[in-house]
Amino acid sequence: MEESLFERAPVPRAYFKLALPVVCSMVISLVYNMVDTFFVAQTQNTSLVAGVSLCVPIFSLLIALGDIFGLGGSSVISRLFGQKEEQAGRRVSSFCLYGGILCGLVVTTLMLVFQSPILSLLGASGDTLPHAADYYFYLALGAPLIIVSLIPSNLMRTEGMAVESMIGSISGSVVNIILDPVFIFGLDMGAAGAAIATVLGYLVTDVVLLWMVYRKSRKLSLSWREMRITGRQTADIFAIGIPASISNLMQSLSVILINRQLTIYGTDQIAAMGIAMKVNMIVMLIMVGLAFGAQPLIGYSWGAGNWKRLRQIIRFDLMVVVGFSVVSALLLLLFSPQIITIFMEQDSVISAGSLMLRCLLVTTPFVGITLVFTTLFQAAGKAIPAFLLSIGRQGVMLALCLWILPLLLGYYGIITAQAAADVLTAVIALLLYLRVGRGAASTQPAETALS
Repeated sequence: MEESLFERAPVPRAYFKLALPVVCSMVISLVYNMVDTFFVAQTQNTSLVAGVSLCVPIFSLLIALGDIFGLGGSSVISRLFGQKEEQAGRRVSSFCLYGGILCGLVVTTLMLVFQSPILSLLGASGDTLPHAADYYFYLALGAPLIIVSLIPSNLMRTEGMAVESMIGSISGSVVNIILDPVFIFGLDMGAAGAAIATVLGYLVTDVVLLWMVYRKSRKLSLSWREMRITGRQTADIFAIGIPASISNLMQSLSVILINRQLTIYGTDQIAAMGIAMKVNMIVMLIMVGLAFGAQPLIGYSWGAGNWKRLRQIIRFDLMVVVGFSVVSALLLLLFSPQIITIFMEQDSVISAGSLMLRCLLVTTPFVGITLVFTTLFQAAGKAIPAFLLSIGRQGVMLALCLWILPLLLGYYGIITAQAAADVLTAVIALLLYLRVGRGAASTQPAETALS
């Protein structure tokens, strides 16, 4: 681990060295998602596009489960490394890896057993059901691979191995991009082909990441013999990992809620929202990469009790994330119709998708504020503030807005609900920071700051 990077390097240099590889991984993942959506949309079958879009919550659920061990583990390990407890960090890394594998096997079993009721819950019916079922089945089989991929990719960054983590993520995404047209069109497998390409991509990611840990890591472990950790450490992993995963679970819930509300307006609206959400990820994923790429740096500074450096990191993080969100959102707002046209040329989808995309983009600076403070609370091991933000933007706040705004605005209430939730959650994030976050900017002992 490059201790000089975490302890003495100028904040901008340390920040970008850790965050940019994460951003690159996010961009490649984004390219894959865009290409995946592009190839699915090129079938010009709105039922197929809608069917795949209905399964997005399942994918988000798998990512969320991986985050329990990946983000929860990285938070604990970063603080342990800051405290020079390297052997304890090694044991935590082993626990997280094998815990993720077991979790994945359980999820696959449950998804296959309860496939029909889950698809019904997602809103799949009529013309969308066969396509959703095809995509869902192969996603279920690949659940362990998807969950496990989140673990080494996050833990490696606690040792400063951000570039190696990026290489693993990029490798799998490139495989996805190559295999998508082969399975969807070459083998005429439609939605099933898209899912198979995704699962094989994650298989490659897992192999590369685990090989990197085995060959290059000095402080992480792949041995199941080292997975014994204390009850306190286990509680810390889940106390941070579960709120982190809830963010993705809430994302799944938000997609379900919005899609079910849009169902009465037709499959074109669901397809349009699916495309708009994918495009919106251009900004979201990069913002997440910037914010969460700094998590090991924040956690290390917290564990070391270096409050002056921690203040500098938080300020710089806010400046970069919010600044990027403003510039990128403005550019995409200007060209929304042209962007939607790339995916589908149906007038109804272009019109609806453009409006939906603009509604999603307009409040991205507020999302940036939420992301930075969420990262701070997770890295510091503060479960309650992290939990409150995790259930906010795409959970409680969105559900509240989806309940009230459609009653007032009808269709427009549905497509503006997420923007309203973004603003409300950012306000909550600021209030939480003002209430408890300033403890991190003081010289309080590590046990009392932010508590």
